[in-house]
Amino acid sequence: MTTTHPVPAFVGTAKHNLIGGRWVPAASGETIDVVNPATGATMGTIAASGAADVEAAVAAARTAFEGEWSRWTPHQRRSLILRVHDLVLENFEELATIETLDMGAPLTRTRGLREWTSQVLQFFASQVDAGTASTPPNSLPGDFLTLRYREPVGVVGGIIPWNGPLIGLWWIFGPALATGCTAVLKPAEDASLSVLRVAELLTEAGVPDGVVNVVTGYGKDAGAALAEHPGVDRIAFTGSVGTAQTIVRASAGNMKRLQLELGGKSPDIVFADADLDLAVPGAAMGVYTNSGQVCVAGTRIFVQRSIHDEFVSRMAEFTQTIRVGDGLDPNSQLGPLISQRQLDRVLNYIDIGSGEAELVSGGKRLDGDRASGFFVEPTVFASATNEMTIAQEEIFGPVATVIPFDDIDEALRLANATPYGLAGGVWTRDLSTAHKVSRGINAGTVWVNCYGILDPSVGFGGTKMSGYGWKGGREHVESYLYPKAVYMNLG
Repeated sequence: MTTTHPVPAFVGTAKHNLIGGRWVPAASGETIDVVNPATGATMGTIAASGAADVEAAVAAARTAFEGEWSRWTPHQRRSLILRVHDLVLENFEELATIETLDMGAPLTRTRGLREWTSQVLQFFASQVDAGTASTPPNSLPGDFLTLRYREPVGVVGGIIPWNGPLIGLWWIFGPALATGCTAVLKPAEDASLSVLRVAELLTEAGVPDGVVNVVTGYGKDAGAALAEHPGVDRIAFTGSVGTAQTIVRASAGNMKRLQLELGGKSPDIVFADADLDLAVPGAAMGVYTNSGQVCVAGTRIFVQRSIHDEFVSRMAEFTQTIRVGDGLDPNSQLGPLISQRQLDRVLNYIDIGSGEAELVSGGKRLDGDRASGFFVEPTVFASATNEMTIAQEEIFGPVATVIPFDDIDEALRLANATPYGLAGGVWTRDLSTAHKVSRGINAGTVWVNCYGILDPSVGFGGTKMSGYGWKGGREHVESYLYPKAVYMNLG
């Protein structure tokens, strides 16, 4: 379907890196095409950066860290973040449209990030005192004063994925601005435009040259160079387990601090006493939100056997009402997948699932006026087992696998039978069941009678192969600082 929504002037031109306050092309001169996933059309280019560009960005970040920025007071940093807050919100309609064009999410979703963005920026503005000194008592003989500080770690490298850059960038820039660190951010090559536009707004708001830098390019080139760089003190990465393992090995060179948010195959458990009017759409959108391209997606839906058939029937009926289309169409509820590569991956998993379980809804690429985009129908597989490929491997697409269970013990055993531990959900009217199951799921975040909500002041993280480190909350800010103790002899 064609739309008449205006395209921002920012889209459609060649985009460069932000390094040391200047916009510069890749040292090699090479570029990467920016593709609209709803149409398959090229919208412009970004820089295809490599090691030389990362070297320049890290050097700029180090210069800024050791320069004037190190003398900024907490009040100055707070005021800066609040200026960023106001400028970003003033331009949020443009940012939402850029995000929709670049990675496909419907405007209903990207516009909905406005309030969350306001919350996350206000939260980080409130955290500028995280490095405040304390005077803990000591047990030393004599007269000693003990001071304890938290100091900024230095240059932070951020590598974020394509499924939500307008969210992901703040997990890097927010704590860097709050603590006095500097940052070099490498967005995914499939979705960099919203990050680059935000970087423009940051400079306009008065962020000093070199405090934030953006280098675009492929992970194997720019991402690898950033992870390996000896001048980077901390890496924050969101992405695949395999890439994270490479980053862990690369961090050994200078013992970088790491924060890793990785994959998930999250369980969403529906008990027989659940309110199905709430649980069916809640569990379905726990899978399909952002076309299933969400790390915490509850793609393994465990349903108590006595209601399995009813749940599957109602979920299939609900799924068929979801409107899939161009994100600029105000009627679209789900957009395309990010790329042809991701579409091929998801369709391959659907083929595998069709040989393992019962396909009850969806399962096909959309044709007609959406054939040029990377659209796939939201899909439901039922009567599955937890050992099936579609129940064990992260698909990262709108594919739900419904698995029956009999009692709480079996539900927990199946839910935890995965290498991942990012998130989980529980649907029940029984408070005792809610407590037992939410405590029993091995995951960093568990939702009860809801799914996918997030308060940036609380944060989230994973366990097992879903990574380590915390995003949001005081813990996130303090991970950008290192502790220092000072002993003063007063005798």
